[in-house]
Amino acid sequence: MAIRSVSRARVLVPVGLLVAAGAVAAALQGQSGGVESRPQMSVVADTTSSAPPTVTPATSTPTPTATPTAAPTGAAATGAALAALHSTVDRAEGAVSVAVTDLGTGQSLSYGGPGHDFATASIVKLDILAALLLRTQDLGSTPTAAQRDLATTMIENSDNDSATGLWDEIGADAGLDAANARFGLTATEAGQDGYWGLTSTTADDQLRLLRQVFTDDSLLSAASRTYIQELLDQVEDDQRWGVGAAASNGGYEVKNGWLPRDTDGLWVINSIGRVERDGHELLIAVVSDGNTTDTDGMDLVESVARAAAEALSGS
Repeated sequence: MAIRSVSRARVLVPVGLLVAAGAVAAALQGQSGGVESRPQMSVVADTTSSAPPTVTPATSTPTPTATPTAAPTGAAATGAALAALHSTVDRAEGAVSVAVTDLGTGQSLSYGGPGHDFATASIVKLDILAALLLRTQDLGSTPTAAQRDLATTMIENSDNDSATGLWDEIGADAGLDAANARFGLTATEAGQDGYWGLTSTTADDQLRLLRQVFTDDSLLSAASRTYIQELLDQVEDDQRWGVGAAASNGGYEVKNGWLPRDTDGLWVINSIGRVERDGHELLIAVVSDGNTTDTDGMDLVESVARAAAEALSGS
């Protein structure tokens, strides 16, 4: 049964109580038996994200910028918009990274978090589904009715039990790593011992995954891509925050992830998807951790997504 998350505006039970009860950490990090708690910043500079952003043509693979001497290139990247992105990222209390590409113009931008691995939380559910569809294609078949039911609740409702079921179907961590190697994800490592929510990744790798879902340059068939896109378009209303904030006309598909870490109580807040902005089709991935509340973490992700879209387009 799909368990729906509480709305963004609803007050959370204190994290310590949830963790003590085992209702958050076990479920969200990959064990069955619950749904993610909805995601809630103190302010210190993000010292891992101080390098200038890099704008590149889509023919080059976006990579995090690690040196302060790197400079943006590309006519679309205006100084004011890039400065705004830099400021938005540097205001983050923890680490945050963004990668965005314009499928029409071919330009891409990657900024923040060089050398930092982020836990996926529930954005890995998109990866799990992509791996399942690749597996069924290899077998010359399509997902079973039972697998489709699990995929629907996993993506639309972010149901954890469904994710665990499909995690087992794809061969768990070994299966996800094998699929990601084929997808070209070079910095993503599946969570161990059933903790799929602790899969580590980067914004750049999540952008590579989005390319598999939203472009023809993909190992996934057209039918598989359409199937995933339709599920992402029907994510339940109270989970439609995140990168969609960069859309100009309300058109977007999204998968979000949120997780309070039981080690320090700080929040992982991530968002990936496709948005329509001023006639352009953008793929955006924003990953973050070290957020003291879920709500401020979501606000951060949305602000970074908007700033990155503006920096890429020069608007």
